[in-house]
Amino acid sequence: MSSYKKDEESGVGSFFQDKTTVIQEARVFNETPISPRKCRILLTKIVYLLYVGETFGTQEATTLFFGVTKLFQHKDSALRQMVYLVIKELSNIAEDVIMVTSSIMKDMQPNLEVIYRPNAIRALCRVIDGSMIVGVERFFKAAIVDRNTSISSAALVSSYHLHPIARDVIKRWANEAAEAVQNKGGAYGTAYGQGYQAVQSSSSIVQYHALGLLYLIRQGDRMAVTKMIHQLSGAKGAGGTLRSPFAICMLIRFAAKVMEEDPNVQRAMYELIEGYLKHKSDMVNYEAARAICDMKNVGAAELNRPIAVLQLFLSSPKSTLKFAAIRTLAKLAQTHPNAVQACNLDMEKLINDDNRSIATFAITTLLKTGNEASVDRLMKQISAFMSEISDEFKVIVVHAIRALCLKFPAKQTVMLNFLSGVLRDEGGYDFKRAVVEAIFDMIKFISDSKEAALAQLCEFIEDCEFTKLSVRILHLLGVEGPKAPQPSKYIRYIYNRVILENAIVRAAAVSSLAKFGINVADGSVKRSIKVLLTRCLDDVDDEVRDRAAFNLKLLQDEPLANVFVRDDSTFSLDALESRLASYIADTTATDQPFDLAAVPKVSKEQALEVARGSRKDDLASAAMSSGASGAGADVAAPTASETQSAYAKQLAEVPEFADYGAVLKSSAKPIELTERETEYVVSAVKHVFSEHVVFQFNVRNTVDAVHLENVVVVMQPSEDAELTEDFIIPASSLGPNLDGVVYVSFTRNSPSEYATGSFVNTLKFVSKEVDPESGEPEEDGYDDEYQVEELDLGAGDYIVPSYAAIYKAFKAFKVSGLVCGGGGKVLARARMTYQSGKGVTMELTVRAENEGAAQLVLNAIA
Repeated sequence: MSSYKKDEESGVGSFFQDKTTVIQEARVFNETPISPRKCRILLTKIVYLLYVGETFGTQEATTLFFGVTKLFQHKDSALRQMVYLVIKELSNIAEDVIMVTSSIMKDMQPNLEVIYRPNAIRALCRVIDGSMIVGVERFFKAAIVDRNTSISSAALVSSYHLHPIARDVIKRWANEAAEAVQNKGGAYGTAYGQGYQAVQSSSSIVQYHALGLLYLIRQGDRMAVTKMIHQLSGAKGAGGTLRSPFAICMLIRFAAKVMEEDPNVQRAMYELIEGYLKHKSDMVNYEAARAICDMKNVGAAELNRPIAVLQLFLSSPKSTLKFAAIRTLAKLAQTHPNAVQACNLDMEKLINDDNRSIATFAITTLLKTGNEASVDRLMKQISAFMSEISDEFKVIVVHAIRALCLKFPAKQTVMLNFLSGVLRDEGGYDFKRAVVEAIFDMIKFISDSKEAALAQLCEFIEDCEFTKLSVRILHLLGVEGPKAPQPSKYIRYIYNRVILENAIVRAAAVSSLAKFGINVADGSVKRSIKVLLTRCLDDVDDEVRDRAAFNLKLLQDEPLANVFVRDDSTFSLDALESRLASYIADTTATDQPFDLAAVPKVSKEQALEVARGSRKDDLASAAMSSGASGAGADVAAPTASETQSAYAKQLAEVPEFADYGAVLKSSAKPIELTERETEYVVSAVKHVFSEHVVFQFNVRNTVDAVHLENVVVVMQPSEDAELTEDFIIPASSLGPNLDGVVYVSFTRNSPSEYATGSFVNTLKFVSKEVDPESGEPEEDGYDDEYQVEELDLGAGDYIVPSYAAIYKAFKAFKVSGLVCGGGGKVLARARMTYQSGKGVTMELTVRAENEGAAQLVLNAIA
C-alpha cells in the first residue's frame, strides 16, 4: 500500500489516491442509476495507480475487473472508452477475465458506432487465449481490411499481441495484412458516435502496422522477406506502394537486417537504401543515412552521400534533426573519423547550441575527428559548458578526452589540467570514476604525465567522498609511487588517509604504505614506514591491525616480500582449471599430490586484461574450427590459456586417450600443411602428454562431387625421432565441404628425454563419387592418397611459456617457461653481437631444474 502527495503543477493532483481508498470507492459501479462522471473519475484513478507502479493483488484486481464490467450496460461513449482501457490493464492480473468476452464481442459488430469497435478489438486480444482465436478469426480478418483507419490499425496491433500464442492462425492473415499495406484510401470516424466522414488519406499508420505484421508472419522465410522488400520499395520496376514515412523507415530497417544476414543481396539492398536518401521526408532520409552508417565494413566512398545528408541536418532549425544527425555522426566517428571530418565546421557551430545534448555530442565528435592543432581551442570551449550538463553527458565528454589523450600525447598537459579541474567539480560516482580512469590511462601510457597525474590524484583523495575511488587511487600510489624520483612526497598523503578515513580506506592505505617500505631502496624511507605501520597496530579495526602486522613482518623478511609484494605473477586461471579438472578425473593419480608447479603463470596485468575482456572458451573453439576448415573467420583471438583449455576438453572426449593423463601443452595455432585453395585442406595441432605425443589433423574436403571414407594420415618420422607409433584414429566419413579430425598417437621412447624430429605425412582415404541426383555416395570407391607438407616436433612444443618475476640472481635472464613431462622450470638468456665480416655471434645461457630440460633448450639453437 502506498500514498502519493499532491502535485499541483502536474494537473493530475486529484488522482493521487491511496489504493485502499480507490478500492472502497469502487462501490459506485453498483449504484443505480450509474453516474458516468463519478465512474470515469474512479476509472482514471485506477489507471493512474497502475501507471505509477502501484501493484494490485489478484483478488483486488479481480474484484475491480468485474465491477468495471457492470458499466457495459451504460451507453455513455466516453465511459465505455475508459472501461476498455481499465479492462486491458487489469486483464494481466485478474482471474477469469475470459468471461467478459461476450460483452466485448457485442461492440465488435460492424453495425455499431465506429468509436466502440477499435477499443473492443484491443481489449479482446488481452482477454482471450490461443484456443479461442479461431472463433474470432473472421472478425479480425474483416477488421484488418476495414476502410476505417482506426479499426484496421487496432486489428493489426492486436495481431502482434496474438502472434506469440497463435502463430499458425496469424499466418493465415497474411493476405489481409498485404491488402492493408496496399490500401491508399480510407475513412476516419469522428468522436463520440456522431457519424463519420469519408476522407482521402494515405493510411500512413495502417501501412506502418500492416508492414510490421507482414514481416512478423514472413520473418522465418528470408526469400519471402527479400521479395516483399523489393515489391514494396519499387525496386527494379516493381511499383512501390508505400507512402507512409513510418512504413518506409521500417522497410529500410528490414532491408538492413536482410543485407547483414545474406551476403548475396548486399549490393541490391544497399542500392535500395541509398535510393531513399533522396526521399521528400526528412525521417526517411535520416533512417537511410543511419542504416548505411551502421553497415559492417562500410567504405569511405559509400559514406559520402549519407554523411552529406547528415551534414545538411546539422544546420536544420529542428532540434530533433540536429540531435539525430550529430548522434549518428558521433557513433560513426569511432570507426571512420576521417570521413566525419567533412562536418567539422558545421559541428563547431553546434557547440553553443541551446540544447546541451546536441552541444555535448558535437564536442565529443570533434574530439574524435579534430587534429592536434584544434585541441587547445576545443578544451576551452568544453570547459565553458561542463557545469551546464548532466553527469551522463559529462561521462561521454570524459571518455572522448580519454581517447584524445592517447591520440595526442604531446597535449597531455592541457588535458590533465582539464581533468584535474573537473575532478574538483560537483558530480556523482560514475562521473568521478570516469575522470579517475582517464588519469589512470595517462599514467599508464604517457610516461611524461605520470608525476603530475599522481600529484593530482593525491590532492583528490584529500576530499574524495567515494570509498571505492579512494581505494583504487591508494593502490595505484602504492604501485607507481615507489618508482617515482621522489617517492617520499606521496607518503604524507597516504598516511593522512590512515588518520582521517573509514576502515576500508585505512586498510588500503596501510597496504600502500608497505609497498613504499619494501620497494624503495632508501633506508630512511623504510624506517619511516616501520614507524607509521607500528602506529597502525593500535587501530580500532581488526583488518587495519592485521594488515599492519603482516606488512611489518614483510619488511623484516626479504624472501617473503619477494613472494607477496614484488612477485608480479599469478597462475593462469584457465590453465589451472583445466589441470585441476584433469587431475580430479584421473582416478589413477589421486594418490599423488597436485603439481602446482606445472601450471603456467602470467603477469597480473595479463590476468586483468583477460578478466576485462570476459572472453570464454567458445572463442578458442571458434578459432579451432576456422583452422580446421581453412576459412579465415574473423573472430576475436583467444588467449593461449583459453586455447589450451578448449583443446583439453576436446581430447577428454576421446576414449583412446583416457589413460594418457592431462594434456600438458597444445599448439597455440593450427599449423597449415596445405594451401587453403586445394582440394583437401589439412592443418595440424600437436598435443604433448607426460609420455605421449598426439598429432591432431583437421581435414576439410572441398570437392563437391567426392565423398571420402576411412580418412587417415600416415606419418613417417625421421630416424633421430625417438618415438613409437601407437595407433591412428581415422575420420570415418567426410562428405563434400565437411570437416573431420584424424588423430595419430606416439609414445616417447624415453620419458626423461624429449624426442624431436620431422615427419613426412600422407593423407590416405577411400574416394567415392557423389550421385548428382540423389546426393548420396556411390557404393564402389577406390583408394587414393594426397601428399601434404612435412611437420616438425621441436623444443618449443615441450615448453609452456610462463611469467616469472626475475630477482637479483636471475636479473639477466629474459625468457622463462615450464618444460612438460617433469622438466620443471627453465630460464634462458640470449645475447647477440654483430661483428663486421664475421656475422652474428650469440651466447645462450640456460638454467633449469632438470638437465634434460636444459639440454632441450640448448639443442634447439645448436
